[in-house]
Amino acid sequence: MAGFEDPAVLLFLFSIPVLLFMYQRILRKKKRDAIRFSNLGFITSALGDRRKARQEDMRFWLALLVLALMITGFANPHVPLTRTKEGVNVVLVLDVSGSMQATDYKPSRLEAAKQSAEILLRSLGPKDYAGIVTFESGATTAAYLSPYKDKVIEKLHAITPREGRTAIGDGLSLGIDMASSIPNKKKVVILLSDGVANAGVISPSEAVAFAQANKIQVYTIGMGSTEQVILGYDFFGRPQYAILDEKTLQEIAEQTGGKYFKSVDDKTLDEIYKSISKDIEREPEETNIKDWCFLAALIVFLIYLYLQYGGRRIIQ
Repeated sequence: MAGFEDPAVLLFLFSIPVLLFMYQRILRKKKRDAIRFSNLGFITSALGDRRKARQEDMRFWLALLVLALMITGFANPHVPLTRTKEGVNVVLVLDVSGSMQATDYKPSRLEAAKQSAEILLRSLGPKDYAGIVTFESGATTAAYLSPYKDKVIEKLHAITPREGRTAIGDGLSLGIDMASSIPNKKKVVILLSDGVANAGVISPSEAVAFAQANKIQVYTIGMGSTEQVILGYDFFGRPQYAILDEKTLQEIAEQTGGKYFKSVDDKTLDEIYKSISKDIEREPEETNIKDWCFLAALIVFLIYLYLQYGGRRIIQ
C-alpha cells in the first residue's frame, strides 16, 4: 500500500495554492495599474502580449511544480512494487540435549537432523543468509548468520551431542536474536526438538513474545517415533522414555505465523525440510521513491533554466 514516512511534511503543499492566489492577485493589480494611466505605451508594456504572458505563466507553473516535487520527496513516499526483499535470514535452532542421542533414527536423532538440515541449507538462494543455534541446558551459537552456506554446513557437521536437558526458550530466543542481526530481510527461524522444555532462563512463551515483537516466523519440528523410545534407566532400573512436547511446539508455530511438523523417521524429516524450503516466501517490499521525486524536480528546474537563460532566450 502506498504511503509516506513523514506525511506531516505534505502540509507544506498548502503553500502552493497560497502562492497561486498571490500570483494571480499581482497580475490583476498590474493590469489595474496599467489601465489607470493614459499612456498607451505604458499600458502595452505593462500588459504585454499574449505570448509573453503565457511564457511568464509557464515559468511560474514550473516553479510551483519544482516546489511540489521537493515537498513530496521530503515526505519520503513509498509504493509497493513487485520486487522482493533481498534474501531471507534463516536460522536453524537444533536440540542437542541427551535425548538426541537416541538411535531410533539412523545413526542417531542428531545426525539425522543434521543431514536433513543440510538439504534445507543447500536449497537457499545466493542472497539468503543462514545461521545455526544449538541448545540443551543452555543455548549457544554454532554458526553465525552468513551468506556462505558451505561454511555454515561445515559448522553443522561439527555439532556434537550434549548430556544436558532441554532449554527450548533459550534456544529460540538466541535464534530470534541472530535472525534479527541483519536488517531489511525476511526472518525465519526453524526450531527442532524432541523433548520437553525443562531447563533454561527464558520460557517458550517469553521467546514467542520476542519473536512476535521482531515479526519473525518460527517453523517447529517435533522429532519422535511411532513407538516409545527408551533413553536409559534410572537408579531403580525403571526405563526413561523420550517424551515429545508437541503442544508447546504447535503453540510456538501458531503464534508466530509458522507451521508445525511432526517427524517420525529419517524419510519424513527429509520431506519436512524440503517442504519448509519451498514454503519460505519472499515478501514484497515497499520501495521509497523520494529520489525519483528529487530527480523529477531537478529535471523540471533545468527546463525552467533553459527557458529562462537558454541560448535562444525563449523567455525574454
